[in-house]
Amino acid sequence: MPGKPTTHDNSWKLEDAKARFSEVVRRAHSEGPQRVTVRGRDSVVVISTEELERLTRAAPEKSFVEFMEGLGLNTLELEREADRGRDIEL
Repeated sequence: MPGKPTTHDNSWKLEDAKARFSEVVRRAHSEGPQRVTVRGRDSVVVISTEELERLTRAAPEKSFVEFMEGLGLNTLELEREADRGRDIEL
């Protein structure tokens, strides 16, 4: 049906997206990202500015030490194998 999303509820052919751009924008706000296809392949995605800001918001910078401490590795239980490998001649 012309003007309706194709294949998936959030996917539009380029010509349909151009003709119904207001609806594409409305759906991006109410239903989430809207994909636009060109010749049957994903080309672009229309998202709300709120979603863009959420995705591009800079995460607080951490030092490498803070990053490693945040991984919770101190609670990780590791055991080393008793096998010391194999003997080789050099």
